[in-house]
Amino acid sequence: METIEKESMENNEKHETDDDPKINYRGWKVMPFIIGNETFEKLGAIGTLANLLVYLTTVFNLKNITATNIINIFSGSTNFATLLGAFFSDTYFGRYKTLGFCTVTSFLGLLVIQLTAVFKNLHPPHCGKESSTCKGPTVGQMAFLLAGFGLLLVGAAGVRPCNLAFGADQFNPNTDSGKKGNQQFSSIVFFMGAKVYVKVQPSGSPITSIVQVIVVAFKKRRLKLPSEHHLLSLFDYVSPKCINTKLPYTYQFRVLDKAAIMTPQDKIKPDGSATDPWNLCSIQQVEEVKCLVRVLPIWFSAVLYHIVIVQMHTILVFQALQSDRRIGHSNFKIPGASYYVFLMLTMTLWLPIYDRILVPFLRRFTGREGGITILQRMGIGIFLSILTMLVSAVVEGHRRNLALTKPIGIQPRKGAISSMSGLWLIPQLTLAGLAETFTAVGQIELYYKQFPENMRSIAGSLFYCGMAGSSYLSTFFISIVHNVTDKSATGNWLPEDLNKGRLDYFYYMIATLEVMNLGYFILCSRWYRYKKLAAVALVMHEMKVE
Repeated sequence: METIEKESMENNEKHETDDDPKINYRGWKVMPFIIGNETFEKLGAIGTLANLLVYLTTVFNLKNITATNIINIFSGSTNFATLLGAFFSDTYFGRYKTLGFCTVTSFLGLLVIQLTAVFKNLHPPHCGKESSTCKGPTVGQMAFLLAGFGLLLVGAAGVRPCNLAFGADQFNPNTDSGKKGNQQFSSIVFFMGAKVYVKVQPSGSPITSIVQVIVVAFKKRRLKLPSEHHLLSLFDYVSPKCINTKLPYTYQFRVLDKAAIMTPQDKIKPDGSATDPWNLCSIQQVEEVKCLVRVLPIWFSAVLYHIVIVQMHTILVFQALQSDRRIGHSNFKIPGASYYVFLMLTMTLWLPIYDRILVPFLRRFTGREGGITILQRMGIGIFLSILTMLVSAVVEGHRRNLALTKPIGIQPRKGAISSMSGLWLIPQLTLAGLAETFTAVGQIELYYKQFPENMRSIAGSLFYCGMAGSSYLSTFFISIVHNVTDKSATGNWLPEDLNKGRLDYFYYMIATLEVMNLGYFILCSRWYRYKKLAAVALVMHEMKVE
């Protein structure tokens, strides 16, 4: 076995050339450009998303539920499109060109939406405060608005999955400082760094390799895997130009191993690769697919978790509008869509505290580099999401009670404004922000560390696809609850006037869902096996020989 391993390594080394240009990794020197691009894209997308909810109900005169579902569908589609962005980036254009094009497209999308507010012909006529019914948008007005949404969608499709991976490309993966940089890790700002970026060229779509493994495993489904020395009968080849770390063999999902079984019909090229990759895959390809399949149950749990966060920038806005948003005794009111800032502020403040103080403290007790495992970090976030919904339900009950007994005014076309201060919404936003620092950040770390190197863009897009699933599920739950409870004894839980509904019941329902999700996540975590390092792979092979 040792002889075979050495011959395979020598065979791969023979095909390496010294003609490849040396890459000058700039590391942290280019991070301001990349972080700046990420920051401004998020400010434009998230800031616009939150305010669009108010914009659609006050300027375009849409109902609360309609506006919420539009925002959720748009948000979901935007996040889901990242999968296509990752595919085109990895297969055809590379991350730099994809980021450049999509950054400009994102700017144009924001510009189009701004124009709908500037020109009167691009939005419905203003509705007076005393009006009970208002004229909605025309087909042309909605089409122009949706065009802006479409441009934002294209922009996010490229920026979101590629930007973090592009940042990782700037560090040398073969040095300790480069690995540490990877771990810690506006249009004009982005292009200012063009001359110093490391631009990794597309090396083919990993999706093709994934499909090949599935197809070949299905073709060879009737073949039997050997009970002993199975590695000797599996095709073990890694291209010398492959950027992926050599993965060790794992005993999960062994049905996929059949894609690497060599038969008399399979032919090998002189360089050691398979003649027909649609009839024979390497065990390295199989293990890369296993990395993806292994993560999917965790990904589904994260989809359920993020439903909580979706409520924080949609339904909560309407709560804020029917609360006392004044600061002290002044006439200044906090905009309803701006309360989401408290969630972002919590994340901004807690992340450095967690990384610089809590992690080193925990490391002394656990001996782990991250203090706790990635899955433990995600589990804490899911638990905090349960608390978020429970606090949200209690606060909403209090807001509604004061709105019915001690109102301070009337929100046009909505209902009475509660005398409860809008600042009471901050605790649930703070808990949601803490949950995000644990689960969302942990989720990203899990994907980037557990996926092969050539799937980094897909790892980023998988995170956003999960958020898309959450938005779609939220739309589904809101629509179902709105329609089912409309004729129930308790009345509609989610009416136009929240004071006439039972939003707190809706929050309790999501809290119950998250309790079940936490149990499901714990089961998945006990079953999950982390990807081992390349050095471990060689040790495992040597142990097999002995």
